[in-house]
Amino acid sequence: MKYLHTMIRVKDLDASIHFYCELLGLKEVKRYDSEKGRFSLIYLAAPDDYSHAKTTQTPTIELTYNWDTEDYSGGRNFGHLAFAVDDIYALCQKLMDAGVTINRPPRDGHMAFVRSPDLISIELLQRGNALSAQEPWLSMPNSGEW
Repeated sequence: MKYLHTMIRVKDLDASIHFYCELLGLKEVKRYDSEKGRFSLIYLAAPDDYSHAKTTQTPTIELTYNWDTEDYSGGRNFGHLAFAVDDIYALCQKLMDAGVTINRPPRDGHMAFVRSPDLISIELLQRGNALSAQEPWLSMPNSGEW
């Protein structure tokens, strides 16, 4: 398993960039703007991690800015932790066998979400190419929120 990023939703992108980059000294690694989804993703790295993060995008903080206004309550501004895993199906099965709810099953063989005992969202991403879609994941519905 490899730690990827921590996602934080921000309300004021300029103020957040100023805080994280100008004041804390993080550096922007990558930016992605989605017209269709109406959001921007800005990946930041600590100066000592910058060279590595520039090629691997890890470890980073992902600032998510939704273009439409939204109030975040209940800690929703903190998004999730993300990990690349060697076999998303095997890990999800192990978690499920241990009683963990798979909130967003890996129907696409690429991405799943679970929650920690403290309800922190954990994103699991298949390392490399997505695995072939297969049951029971393919027809498993989402459960709760993530």
